[in-house]
Amino acid sequence: MTATAKTLTRASTNSLARIDGLPWDQITADLDGQGCAVLNGLLTPAECDAIAALYPDDSRFRSRVVMGRHGFGRGEYKYFSYPLPDLIAELRPALYARLTATANRWNQTMGIEISYPPSHTAFLKRCHDAGQTRPTPLLLQYGDGDYNCLHQDLYGEHVFPIQVAILLSQPGRDFTGGEFVLTEQRPRMQSRPEVVPLTKGDAVAFAVHHRPVQGTRGPYRVNLRHGVSRIRSGHRHTVGVIFHDAK
Repeated sequence: MTATAKTLTRASTNSLARIDGLPWDQITADLDGQGCAVLNGLLTPAECDAIAALYPDDSRFRSRVVMGRHGFGRGEYKYFSYPLPDLIAELRPALYARLTATANRWNQTMGIEISYPPSHTAFLKRCHDAGQTRPTPLLLQYGDGDYNCLHQDLYGEHVFPIQVAILLSQPGRDFTGGEFVLTEQRPRMQSRPEVVPLTKGDAVAFAVHHRPVQGTRGPYRVNLRHGVSRIRSGHRHTVGVIFHDAK
C-alpha cells in the first residue's frame, strides 16, 4: 500500500469524528441565511496532500475535463470512479446525513414535493434506478490564470440541493487569487455575490441550485451559481463532494 493510500485509509475514522464535532447549529443557520457555510478544519493538511496527490493517477478516475474546451473557464478536473478513495467514501454519506434535514426543510418551504431519505445509500439507489449511475465526486486542479465560470452541478433528474467543496491547498503559499465565489439571483433584484474565505482543509457547504429566502410576504426562491476567481499565481486543488450521481 502506498503512503497516500495509507493516509486516506487511516484518516477516515478521524474525519468522521471531526464531522460530529462541527458546530452544526451554526452551519445550519449560515446555510439558511447565506446559502453557504464554512466547515473549518474538515481535513488535516496530510489528508489534503494525500487527496491532491491522486490527481496524476488516471486509474482512480472515470473521466477528465479540460474546462477551456467546453467554455467552463480554465483549468481541469477529474471525476473519481467507483470505488471512491476511502476518505471520500466515508465523508460523502456522513456529510449527507448531517445536511438532509436542511435539504428536506428547504424543499418543503419552497413547495417542492421531494424528500430525501436519511441514508445516502438509499438516495443513491434512487439515482441509480433513474439511470444516474456515474459517480460525481471530483478533484479540480488550477494553475496560473485559471478560473471556474459560475455554474450549477445538476447532472440529472435527481439532485441533492447542497454540496461540499474542500480546499486542499494553502492560500498565500500554494496559490494567490482563486477565491470561492457564490452568486444569488433574487426575483426582480440584482444578484448578490458572496466570497467565501477558506484555508487548507476547510470546506464550504452551499446550495447547488436554489434555496428559500424569507421575505416580507413569505418565503421565495432564489437561484444560486458558484465558481472560482482567477488564480493569480501558483496551483490550487479542490475536491468536490456532490451527493447525487450523474447520467
